[in-house]
Amino acid sequence: MKKTIILLAALIILPTALLAKKQMALQLYSIREVIGTPESYAKNHVEVFKKLAAWGYTAVEAASYDQGRGTFYGVSPEQFRADCEAAGLECLSSHATRGLSDEELKNHDFTEALKWWDKAIADHKAAGMSYIVTPGWGVPKTQKEAQTLCDYADAIGRRCAAAGLKYGYHTHSHEYQKVEDTRWIDYMMQHTDPALYFWQMDTYWCVMGQQSPVSYLRKYPGRFRMLHIKDLYELGASGMLGFDAIFNAAPDAGLEYYVVEMEGTDGTIDIMEGVRRCAEYLNKQKFVKKSYRTGK
Repeated sequence: MKKTIILLAALIILPTALLAKKQMALQLYSIREVIGTPESYAKNHVEVFKKLAAWGYTAVEAASYDQGRGTFYGVSPEQFRADCEAAGLECLSSHATRGLSDEELKNHDFTEALKWWDKAIADHKAAGMSYIVTPGWGVPKTQKEAQTLCDYADAIGRRCAAAGLKYGYHTHSHEYQKVEDTRWIDYMMQHTDPALYFWQMDTYWCVMGQQSPVSYLRKYPGRFRMLHIKDLYELGASGMLGFDAIFNAAPDAGLEYYVVEMEGTDGTIDIMEGVRRCAEYLNKQKFVKKSYRTGK
């Protein structure tokens, strides 16, 4: 009984912000000018990661995987994970890929490419990540090429699944172009295995592709395990995106975690202030749930 009283008392005095902290990640490409090179990462990451955690971020998505060296931002996968966890951040995911050459595409041959992925998957596993995301491929010229890329995606997803990771694709605006008579994104959706391949919709680039994010979230329920939540600059400032509708549609779309990304600022603030404002915006919105992994 005494232990219970002490525990309840401790909970009462915890900061409200800590108790109500939402799960949100930051794509580290956003702050590439601050930690984007091994040198700047070594110099700045401790302070930067502490700030991200203090502002409300709970995880990060990497954007600097070097397969040849097996490093993230110049450090080993294990060290990168330790650096994140030291600040209370989850090492959630990474943008990394190996595209197919024209010859590989023509011959439906990804034998060598999958060797690249075997090492990449091992490195991401060592970093403690849950997801690997291809940051984008070009638009195939024909549906035959499109099918090769879909088969390649499923092969990658199968390898990731065997290692306990989930594999996805990050959309820009060009995926909404047509390959013959079908939009590239629709062809991918219809010719890949939902159990092996998810989508990380970039909300801003969807709008730039003259499409509705909500329409696509509803069109392919369960396929969007991750989202890139992005605006022209900081979130909510442009009025271009209806984030309330996007987040309301997200659970049925399959969302497990969302990732904030900024391409830059309008020049009146620095990027770290922009990233802080994004977290502040999301923390204030009642339509953003505390967690999409649990549905709470």
